[in-house]
Amino acid sequence: MTGILDGRVAVVTGAGRGIGRATAELLAAHGARVVVGDLDEAALKETVEALGGSGVAHAGDLTDPAVPAALVSRAIDEYGRLDIVVNNAGYTADGIFHKMTDEQLDAMLDIHLKAPFRLLRAAAPVLREAAKKDLAEGREVFRKVVNVTSIAGTMGNVGQANYSSAKSALIGLTKTLAKEWGPLLINVNAVAFGFVETRLTAVTSTVEHAGRSIQLGIPSKVREQAASRIPLGRGATPAEAAGGIFLLCTPWSNFVHGQVVTIAGGQAEGMSA
Repeated sequence: MTGILDGRVAVVTGAGRGIGRATAELLAAHGARVVVGDLDEAALKETVEALGGSGVAHAGDLTDPAVPAALVSRAIDEYGRLDIVVNNAGYTADGIFHKMTDEQLDAMLDIHLKAPFRLLRAAAPVLREAAKKDLAEGREVFRKVVNVTSIAGTMGNVGQANYSSAKSALIGLTKTLAKEWGPLLINVNAVAFGFVETRLTAVTSTVEHAGRSIQLGIPSKVREQAASRIPLGRGATPAEAAGGIFLLCTPWSNFVHGQVVTIAGGQAEGMSA
């Protein structure tokens, strides 16, 4: 059976687990070949195995300026083209504003703004030149960029001034590139997720990276409060979240451009004290 994304090549970041893995699996299931990136090499290997013969991995820290360009190069070296970019990688480093450190702020800007910026800058020549060639030869071919933001970036969340600021900045990048790349038929959109069941919303835990501790997850009380604000009564699964990204990667969304699509189960406000 022919897939709607047959012949297309995608790069998906943060694909070792959660929303990123679910997105990669969905893209591959519908015909795309996928280059998956993540910091966790072991988790990334599991993702590639789940993709069967439709994906390859490139492990690395996206906050390293060389890694985004390496992901693009891997797509070209392996598959000869690039059609879809999904900027999904990220984590949180929460704290109340008056106690927040520069390190916490910089960490969020590095992963949620600078990493997508660098990946799209590296992808720009590939996407733009292919688009120009198609247009010159009379072909209307749409290419896709999906940036994963959050309702924290559109509504604000207590304890997430750094994360909210970075996610809001990513929306600004999305809307600017939509204006710059629209004439080339490169759709640039964002999805703003609410509560999704991932490591970021699980009960609080700590992981080690680059010699420092990173706290993941949220307290149980906050989880309960978040669920109570969702009209659908629960958070999304990674597969449900991935569905929104997938739609924006398909021809069904060709006239959706420069938008921030909220996927939050009807939640209409961020977290407050």
